[in-house]
Amino acid sequence: MALDITKFLLRFVEEAKDHLEVLNQGVAELESGAASTEQINLLFRAAHTLKGSARMLKLEGINQTAHSLEDLLTSLRDGSVKFDATQHAALIYAALDNMASATETLAQSRDPKSLPAADDVLCEALKAAAQGQASDQAADTGPQSETEAPPALSTAETTPDKLKARDTVRVPLTRLDELIRLMGEMVSSHSGLRQLVEDARRLQRQSLHQPELGHLANRLRDRVQAQEALMTELHDTALQMRMLPLSIIFDPAGRLIRDLARSLGKEVEAKILGSEIELDRQIIDQLADPIIHLLRNALDHGIETPEERKKVGKPLRGRVSLKAWQDGAWVVVSVEDDGRGISLDAIRRKALKKALLTQEQLDALSEQEIMDLIFLPGFSSTEMITDFSGRGVGMDVVKSTVVDQLQGVVSLRSQPEKGSQILLRLPLSLAVMRVLLVQVQGEILGFTAQYVSELVTVAESGLVDMAQRKAVILRNEFVPVVDLADLLALPAKPSPIRRHTDSVLLLIAQVHHEKLALRIDRLVDERDLVIKQLPAHLRQQPMVSGMVTTGHNQLVSLIHVPYLMEIARQTKVRLNQRRGADQEARQKVLVVDDSLNTREIEKDVLEAWGYEVTLAENGQDGYDKAMTSSFDAVLTDVEMPVMDGFSLTARLRQTEDYATRPIIIVTSREKESDRRRGIEVGADAYIVKGSFDQTSLVDTLKALLG
Repeated sequence: MALDITKFLLRFVEEAKDHLEVLNQGVAELESGAASTEQINLLFRAAHTLKGSARMLKLEGINQTAHSLEDLLTSLRDGSVKFDATQHAALIYAALDNMASATETLAQSRDPKSLPAADDVLCEALKAAAQGQASDQAADTGPQSETEAPPALSTAETTPDKLKARDTVRVPLTRLDELIRLMGEMVSSHSGLRQLVEDARRLQRQSLHQPELGHLANRLRDRVQAQEALMTELHDTALQMRMLPLSIIFDPAGRLIRDLARSLGKEVEAKILGSEIELDRQIIDQLADPIIHLLRNALDHGIETPEERKKVGKPLRGRVSLKAWQDGAWVVVSVEDDGRGISLDAIRRKALKKALLTQEQLDALSEQEIMDLIFLPGFSSTEMITDFSGRGVGMDVVKSTVVDQLQGVVSLRSQPEKGSQILLRLPLSLAVMRVLLVQVQGEILGFTAQYVSELVTVAESGLVDMAQRKAVILRNEFVPVVDLADLLALPAKPSPIRRHTDSVLLLIAQVHHEKLALRIDRLVDERDLVIKQLPAHLRQQPMVSGMVTTGHNQLVSLIHVPYLMEIARQTKVRLNQRRGADQEARQKVLVVDDSLNTREIEKDVLEAWGYEVTLAENGQDGYDKAMTSSFDAVLTDVEMPVMDGFSLTARLRQTEDYATRPIIIVTSREKESDRRRGIEVGADAYIVKGSFDQTSLVDTLKALLG
């Protein structure tokens, strides 16, 4: 059945007006000379998204104008053309006026056929400017005055029957947003009453009139709890009014996939699931752009042509799936394809070509870190610029939107020749979120729950030394320990918290598969709180994602954990001291472990002693790398997906190259039966993580390598 796109036209109009407003403001900044590189990137993304949405709905006039404008912005962004306020501003404003006029026509007629064709003179002038050629058409270009305005629509045409139903009422979105805001303020203010209950309890303990104060505190507590239950229900009901189904984005996605595949000469099966899942309109509004970019990448970068798929034994028709499912208070959106996967070599080449990193810096990165380079602004691994890719827009939009604006998490998985999957983990609403409040150096800080794995208390003596830093062992993996006060450069203050000298409280923060143990003084509270946006002049502060209000009406900063992780990586201490003979400096070690943290920590230790380290994330990955390269020794965990460490050791011992080379098992399994099995399959040493000592590991490796 053909897809009726008319229901998506008004949504396009709303989004187009937003993008045109961004473009108009950006051009004004360009004229004043105040535009930054990021501002030009923002203009480019707005034009790119407007073009993609217009293409999807077959709005050719807007599509062609936006495409020509994008060409000019591309040249301005990469520096091949310098902005000329006289020539370029006039051209860009003419293009924006042209698209604004077409958008208004579409809003009134709701018929794509009513739109005029693109202004060829204007488009050619924009393309010429993108090539650095002067044009005398700027002054003559503009919205076509001869275009007749569409006739006024009758009341019957503008009022759908469903709006006449008794259970339906028109409510402007601005009023609904204001209602949500006021409800959030009420919930936030109510937390002060909870604090009054605590104050009454404290006075009761200090007063001579304890019975009377006790009765008062109990009555106050009961009233506060009853009011809290009613307010929570009211707030939840108000939020439900703003919930919309993902079908708004998912329904046109099937057609988008098929149209793009046809344009690229590829055969693709589209699979759409979970369109009935609901999210806050505030999130839905910002999710369309990332979804479009991910689908474009899957079709252009991922899915091969039928000829290429036939050569590698794949079905001629590729598969792209867009799925969503609810996971507790979160919604997970998945974009997956069965294409060629992400080429790490292509990413390395492009990173070197664009001078993003040196060869030495690339060699120090793990495979996941190399893969994450695609999230950098302007990065594209394709060698050719086309209508669909290579313009350096896409994954940076996904990351900035999902992580920075929507408080979500982006996970990327890829296997060569098997395909890629990107998971977007999103909160149901941005209005209220679960927050942990902690105290560090007398300061109260907040962490949104999606980035908190757990809180643990361990003995100071239970921390292990790993390459000049501490680590804690949690369920078979090493997690680096960092003092949160040091990471945030908080000034030292005498803390009123008196903990046992051998007790350490750790907040385990997690982004993707990476974990970081943050030392804190105490947990203050954990509850659902209203998130307040930062003022406009502070929104470029990357460390703080928002504010919450405590019971004492105190503003508390929400720490943006992804940026905190980035700071921790940048400040990570690596030993430069090289110990041992030159022979050791040339020796290569393969480290196999499914925990990213454990791999990185063991790599730091071994590199500090002069070894060249390669990482593998499971037994099969380790076996494949051992077969394609020659390693002097292998370190492996036991419990891993795909192939465990015992099986890896046994298979390596069956090969000629690794029949006698050192293999060390590093695991949390302490049973004697596990030790015996490790020796039986051919391991030379068995080290338990619980009693791990980096010196012991290095000494063992040195002894086995002779």
